[in-house]
Amino acid sequence: MEHGLVQAALRAEVAAFTGAVAGFAEHDFRASTRCVPWTVAELLIHVRDAVNRLPSMLADLPPARADVSAAGYYQPDVRFSVATNADRVMIAQKGAREFATGRALGASFTAACEELLAAVASEPAGRLVRTRHGDAMSLTDFLATRVVELGLHGLDVSDALGRPAWLSPQAARVLELLLLSGEDPDRARPDGWDRLDFLRKATGRAGLSPIEAAELDRDGVRHLTLG
Repeated sequence: MEHGLVQAALRAEVAAFTGAVAGFAEHDFRASTRCVPWTVAELLIHVRDAVNRLPSMLADLPPARADVSAAGYYQPDVRFSVATNADRVMIAQKGAREFATGRALGASFTAACEELLAAVASEPAGRLVRTRHGDAMSLTDFLATRVVELGLHGLDVSDALGRPAWLSPQAARVLELLLLSGEDPDRARPDGWDRLDFLRKATGRAGLSPIEAAELDRDGVRHLTLG
């Protein structure tokens, strides 16, 4: 995936997501989400921590070569095991309890997103990084995984609050290209599905009929393992 496209998607999705969070009422942070058992506040902590990892990664020496792609990052291994997912739940719940108000939590979320953008602003397209799981990746591919975190969990939050999705067109394109192995999304997306239908269904955020599941398989949609 092109570095400029991924960077543009990251900037657009940070602006869209943080802009939405700035308008949340206190009760919005307590709403339940489809990412059971997380509330909106707990899900925001999970996303905050996901975007907050890159600055420290950039401070380390880069690996000699990349061995994992953005799609490869979402393989069903120990990082998405029952035990690892249970840790994710606990860490997000504990993090949310550290804030007295949703407004303070939202400010922490926004600060982490802005720090991410500042950290990558001057990095070259060919930069390599090593993830906390030990993966050696191009910066472009790792940033694509952060677009996944922001974009899909943004859908989770907007749906939880009954609000129109704020997913940016740039982030939606990165998500579609990742799910469709780089094919033209407008041609590969099943007939009659709009962009949000496709993203919700292809990532398990909406139910699939047997016919729809067969359509996704026919179109070669990648099945990403998501925590």
